[in-house]
Amino acid sequence: MGESAKTAANAAVRHSERLYVPWWGWPLPVLGAVLLAAEIDLGYPGIRAWLPYVIALPVVVALLLSLGRSKIRIIGGDEPELWVGDAHLPLRYAGEVEIFDKEAKRKALGRDGDPAAYVLHRGWVGPVVKVHLTDANDPTPYWLFSTRHPEKVAELLKGA
Repeated sequence: MGESAKTAANAAVRHSERLYVPWWGWPLPVLGAVLLAAEIDLGYPGIRAWLPYVIALPVVVALLLSLGRSKIRIIGGDEPELWVGDAHLPLRYAGEVEIFDKEAKRKALGRDGDPAAYVLHRGWVGPVVKVHLTDANDPTPYWLFSTRHPEKVAELLKGA
């Protein structure tokens, strides 16, 4: 276990959220898997009728669960850190924090964005938070990530 992982394990978690796919994001992909399995069943009569369903449905469920495994965490302690997915940022390098609502995030992610930025975007989560980095040696100008609680995240990052 690395030094950073030990610090994360021993420190208090001040904020944690998982960017899971909401219930309304499940019916269409599951329906698509059922229809695909039905087409395969009709197109290849020699295959057992249940086999396409047994393969397609778990694949879609696994895909939807993997899309929702991203976590946003702010960890306190001696060396507070921001964890976005698997990446982490010591908060001593966090500068200005901006919040973009659902409408403004299109510009932040599009034409106003920097290709060198670290981005973790989930379309089903409305707001995003932008954290400018103060580390001169880091080529990443800022982090931009989705969160369901942007005010709380911004407050914790500004207070660190």
